Amino acid sequence: MDKSQLSKADIKRACDILRMDDGVGASNYIEQLSWLLFLKVFENIEDELREIAGTERRKYEEIIEQEYKWSSWAKRDWKDKDELVYFVNQKMFPYLRGLKGTPEKEKVAEIFREITNRIHSAHTILDTIDILDQIKMEHFQDTHLLSQVYEEILQELGSEGGWSGEFYTPRPIIRLMIKIIKPKLGEVVLDPFVGSGGFLVESFDYIQKTNPKMGVKEWEMLQRKTFYGQEKKPLPYLIGMMNLILHRILVPNLIRTNTLMEDVHNMPDSRKVDVILTNPPFGGKENKSVQGNYPIPTSATEGLALQYVMRRLKNGGRCGIVLPEGQILFGGGSFQAIREELLQKFNVTAIISLPQGTFAQMGAGVKTNLIFFEKAGPTKEIWFSEVEGKFTKKKIIQDNNMDKVFASFQKREVSDSSWILSIDDIAKKGYDLSAKNPKKIADEVLLDPAEIVKKIRDNQKEIDNLVNKINKSI
Repeated sequence: MDKSQLSKADIKRACDILRMDDGVGASNYIEQLSWLLFLKVFENIEDELREIAGTERRKYEEIIEQEYKWSSWAKRDWKDKDELVYFVNQKMFPYLRGLKGTPEKEKVAEIFREITNRIHSAHTILDTIDILDQIKMEHFQDTHLLSQVYEEILQELGSEGGWSGEFYTPRPIIRLMIKIIKPKLGEVVLDPFVGSGGFLVESFDYIQKTNPKMGVKEWEMLQRKTFYGQEKKPLPYLIGMMNLILHRILVPNLIRTNTLMEDVHNMPDSRKVDVILTNPPFGGKENKSVQGNYPIPTSATEGLALQYVMRRLKNGGRCGIVLPEGQILFGGGSFQAIREELLQKFNVTAIISLPQGTFAQMGAGVKTNLIFFEKAGPTKEIWFSEVEGKFTKKKIIQDNNMDKVFASFQKREVSDSSWILSIDDIAKKGYDLSAKNPKKIADEVLLDPAEIVKKIRDNQKEIDNLVNKINKSI
């Protein structure tokens, strides 16, 4: 591994150090590691911005003063260790919370108003600093390294704590969705369940790469009027805010709110957007007061989330959403009513089935699908496909696992793993949108009877062996 990168072992070591501190413990180490990492990398972001201002012959206004930059306080020889904790709590945090005068300063202040330093021991701070100082970025021209470090942290912490599946989507999934949706410069991109900000960060990267010759006005538009997000929970909101800033979206348009509590019956045009990319909460329940905000009441969060994104799209707008393989795709009652509305008012272009273990790394084993639609008239036919492969916590999904399905999508190819269904066929099956590969179903139907009997006998042998082992142990 490159010396400028933190290894997974380094991240775990930093987590262990923080967890052992009397003031941190198991519930706060993620937040504490995040603010330290933020300040470490933000100094490099400022160095880059200063260089850019110099090449454009502009005066650069520092966002954080020198005394509070990482290189000043984290590198200082604190002979009196208690003085370090005093500096962090009584000087640095009050200074950062009070920043004002520019939108960039106010966003940094917003972050630190939401965070408290919980680290009691100066030794904990210094030991964590030693680990984070392995990130060497003298010339921070590219955010790839930062992205990798931050993603490593989110992945490791998520797999440890089991919470990150709520707001973290594997990057290969996000990048596939963005390549299909193709957000453009000048469009507004929204994630109403923003979590750690992955969809917005990757969309920012995609638009930059597809517009290499942006001028100052275009850059300002990309920075300030393109990316928007909403998040209910405080920790993912903070991590999302930091993640966007560290990826050079310096004034993130993120708000802390429970998206599902918004009344969507009469969504004004001013609230509608060009692109929505999101992985909403699913498997949860909302009470009747929240359900009343939606035309088709349901307690299931995925049913409400789908209705929400449908109403936030402009005419011609496009959406890519992650949904579970459950009632929302094939159930009756309110679920079917939601699907009927989707198919009648929107053009569902593609549904891609993901393997069971895609989210296993993040502590979530639910099978999921990617649904793509546009506000451009009713659906006439849908292209379905399957991502092939088996994924676990140890064997995680990679970008190259997506190459085949993306190439197939571009041609709307029909193959062993992709097929097309007309709206008439879908309507006959109760508007079932689950990705059931007709080729595999046909293969199962055509299975030789002798092969079926052999499978049953083999299964019975396994059951008998297991019963014998249990009897012996008893």
